[in-house]
Amino acid sequence: MSPVLVASDLDRTLIYSSAALALTMPDARAPRLLCVEVHESRPLSYLTETAAGLLTDLGDRAVFVPTTTRTRKQYQRINLPGPTPAYAICANGGHLLVDGVTDHDWHAAVLARLADECAPLAEVREHLTATADPAWVRKHRVAEDLFAYLVVERELLPEEWVKELAVWAENRGWTVSLQGRKIYAVPKPLTKSAAVREVARRTGATLTLAAGDSLLDADLLLAADRGWRPGHGELADTGWTAPGIGALPERGVVAGERILREFLKAAKEA
Repeated sequence: MSPVLVASDLDRTLIYSSAALALTMPDARAPRLLCVEVHESRPLSYLTETAAGLLTDLGDRAVFVPTTTRTRKQYQRINLPGPTPAYAICANGGHLLVDGVTDHDWHAAVLARLADECAPLAEVREHLTATADPAWVRKHRVAEDLFAYLVVERELLPEEWVKELAVWAENRGWTVSLQGRKIYAVPKPLTKSAAVREVARRTGATLTLAAGDSLLDADLLLAADRGWRPGHGELADTGWTAPGIGALPERGVVAGERILREFLKAAKEA
């Protein structure tokens, strides 16, 4: 029997920072949390203890593939419960890790496609530097020499600037995504879905399940046989949906738990 492939975004889908937990229930009813990421000696990301058990069960039943916009270094800080994933997708599809090691042939193919199909990173960086106001930009960052992002003060960020950036980027083969305090500028050919299709080919999976919360996850969800999005994030805020996509009402860390329940249920039914 062919395996089920589960490709899931991590941040604000399965794991959550303190600021993103959205613990709106009374304190006495709040779920117990498990820390899965420590950075500079400080706890950074969490899931519920129940979610940890579900993820362990899922890892025994399916090919679980963490699918993230994080760099490889940022991803490797995460210590998820359950079996260590044989595959992981980092840098929005720019790097495919096999048993923790970069597949250099995959990365080279990605670079060739970017060179052919969109404006160079240097042009995008120059535009961001020239137009972003230091009054609301806290950091300029480049991820894996593949894409750029800004860390901003959301309350000071002009909405019109984001819209103008999106139009400018669109004309150059790039896309813009606003996630929390970060604005991402990512080449359109750099997609999670392409890397997931490659993992499906290698594993022989005939059923792919996916989850994500942001604009950068839309292509991943559309490429899957079934998908889910939480009740928060860019996709929920814009009311995005598509056939085969479950729009869940849960928000925050309890949404991650619900997504894992849906994954496990679908994997058992396969």
